[in-house]
Amino acid sequence: MAYLLIYTRLPVNEVLYDPKLAYSMHLALSEDGVHYTALNHNSGVLFAKATENADGSLNPKSLRNPRLFALPDGSFGVAAIRTGGDGEADEESRGCVLCFRSEDLLSYEELGLLKLGTEYVEKVSCRAAAGSGTVTVVWQQIDGGCFTAQVPAAAWKADGSMPLAPESAPEACGKPEGGTEEEISDIVPDISGIEGAVMHHVFEIPEETADRLRKKLLTPYNTGISFPETAEADSPAELDAYRATAFYSDGTSAPKRVDWDLSQADFSRKGVYSITGRVHQEHFRFPVAENRADPCVCRRNGRYYFIATNDADNNHTLYIREADTLAGLVTAEEHLLLDSTTYPGIGGLLWAPEFHEIGGRLTIFHAATPGPFFCEESHVMVLREGGNPVCRGDWSAPRRVVRADGSDICEAGKEITLDMTCFAWHGKWYAVWSQRQFLPKDLGAWLYIAELDPDEPWRLLTEPVILSKPEYGWANNHTFVDEGPFALIRDDTLYLTFSSAAVDTSYVVGMLTLKNGDPLDPRSWRKTNYPILTSRSVEGEFGTGHNAYVTDEDGNVWNTYHARPGVDGARSSGIRRVHFGIDGEPALDMTEEMDVAEEFAVLHTRLIVNG
Repeated sequence: MAYLLIYTRLPVNEVLYDPKLAYSMHLALSEDGVHYTALNHNSGVLFAKATENADGSLNPKSLRNPRLFALPDGSFGVAAIRTGGDGEADEESRGCVLCFRSEDLLSYEELGLLKLGTEYVEKVSCRAAAGSGTVTVVWQQIDGGCFTAQVPAAAWKADGSMPLAPESAPEACGKPEGGTEEEISDIVPDISGIEGAVMHHVFEIPEETADRLRKKLLTPYNTGISFPETAEADSPAELDAYRATAFYSDGTSAPKRVDWDLSQADFSRKGVYSITGRVHQEHFRFPVAENRADPCVCRRNGRYYFIATNDADNNHTLYIREADTLAGLVTAEEHLLLDSTTYPGIGGLLWAPEFHEIGGRLTIFHAATPGPFFCEESHVMVLREGGNPVCRGDWSAPRRVVRADGSDICEAGKEITLDMTCFAWHGKWYAVWSQRQFLPKDLGAWLYIAELDPDEPWRLLTEPVILSKPEYGWANNHTFVDEGPFALIRDDTLYLTFSSAAVDTSYVVGMLTLKNGDPLDPRSWRKTNYPILTSRSVEGEFGTGHNAYVTDEDGNVWNTYHARPGVDGARSSGIRRVHFGIDGEPALDMTEEMDVAEEFAVLHTRLIVNG
C-alpha cells in the first residue's frame, strides 16, 4: 500500500499563488506514511466549477476541506466544502457539500451539491461500508454542531443522480471523523517540505494506483538510453537510420537520433570500427525570442517558418522568420509580413498569428482591428500558389472570418473574436476561436467551434457552438478567459490545448480531449480538471501559455509557447519537446535536462562496414 495526502494550500499572493489556485485539492504521495512528495508541482488537481447566471456570466467557486473516500465499486468519491472564488462563504452552498467521483484520481466528475442542512458546513467526512450500499456522511457545521446521515452509494454515479438531500434524517453525533490531524493518522505526516500545505487527511491506496499517479503527476525524466551493440552500415546515411531508445521514469520510451564521431571509421574499407556518438538534441534556452508572444512554427517544403505577436511595437506588425532547421529560427532574419497601415480595416492589435496548411495552401489566421480594441476580429491571409512565405507581396490581403451567409460572427464594438485556429478531423475542417462579449455585460472570453469551409477558410459552414467557458479557478484567475486554442492529433485522439486566466503570471495551459463523437457537440469533449502547464511547471518561466505545435523531420513534436522570464518580464517565446506519457497525453513540462540526461548521452557501438 501507499499513502496519499489530501491537502489544500495557503495562498501566497496574487502573483505567485492566489486563493483561486490554493483552494483546490492537492495530492502528495508517500511510501512510509511519513515523508511525502507533492504531485503536480505542488499545484491543485481538483477544482470546483463556477456556477452560471441566467445571462451567461459566471460565479467563480473554490473548495476547502476536501475528503477522499473509497466507493463500493472500486472508484473514489470526494466531498468538499464549496466556497466563493477567493475562499469566502458561498451562499449558494449553504448547508451543502460538493461531491465528485473519480475512477483513477486523475480525472474527476463534479456531481453536484448534497444538501445536509441549513447552516454552513465546516468539515465533512465520508465512509462507505463494504456491501452496505450506503455512504455514511458525517459533518460539522460552522456553529459547531455535528451530524451524521446515510446517503446511497449509487448517488456517486456518473449520471447526475446526486440527490438534493440524504435519505435518512440527520442525527446529532460527536466530533466528525477526521476533525484533527491526530484522528486522521497515527503518525502525523511530515509536510514541512511542501510549501503552504494545509493538511486534511491521509488515504491509503494500492501501489498500482500510486504508481500511476507518480507517472502522470510527476514530470518524467530520462532513466537510460540504449543502442544496439553492433550496427551494419556502408555509409553515414545508413548509420544515421539507426536510432537510440531513450527510456523515461513514466515507463515510456522515445527514439533518438545519434551524432556519431566517424573520424576512426572508413566506409570505403570493409571492417569493424569502434565508434562513439552523442544523442542528438536541439538546444532551446528560454527565451528564444524576446517580446514575441503567441508563437507558431510550421514546417513546409523542408523549411521552417516562425511567426508571433510582436509586443515590441505594441502589436502593430507581424514578422516571419525562415530557416533550414528548427534551431535556425532562433537567429534567423525577420521579414515583415503585415503592418497596421497597409490595408484599410487593419489598423492595429495584430494578434496571435498561426500557420495552417489547408488543401495544400498555406494560410495565416490572425486577429486585427480597424482601430478600436472592441472591434478586434479574426482574419485569414492566403499564400498564392507557388508563393514565398517570407514575401509579403505573395500573401492575400486579410479577410475577416464570416458566417456561412457572409454575415459577421458577432457585432463589432460589443464583442470581439481572436485566436482562431483550425484542424482537420475525419474528413472535415473545424475552426475554434475565443470570443468575448463586452456589452451589455462583460461575460469573459469563451471558446467557440464551427465547421470551416476548406475552399474558403474565412467562411464558417455551421453556427458557432460554445465549446468551453472559464469555469475553473485556474481559468478565471484575475479575469474570465479561455483563449489560444491549438490542436494536436495523435493516432485516434485529438488534444486541443488552450490558455486561460489573465495574461500575467496567472496564465496557464488547459486541455480538451476528443476521441469519439461529433466535435460540434461539447459533450464529446473531456476537459482536464487542472492545467497542464503553469508558472510552477518549469523554474524561471512565468505565465506560460498560448502554445502551438510543430513536428520536425525526425517525428519529434515541439511545443512553441510564450512565458515571462521573471514575474515582471516581457512575454517571450520558448520551444520545448513534447513528451507523450503513459496514456498518450502530451506532457509540456519536460526540460532538456530531463529529456536527455548527461550521464546517458554518450553512446558506443561497433560499426560493421561490409564494403
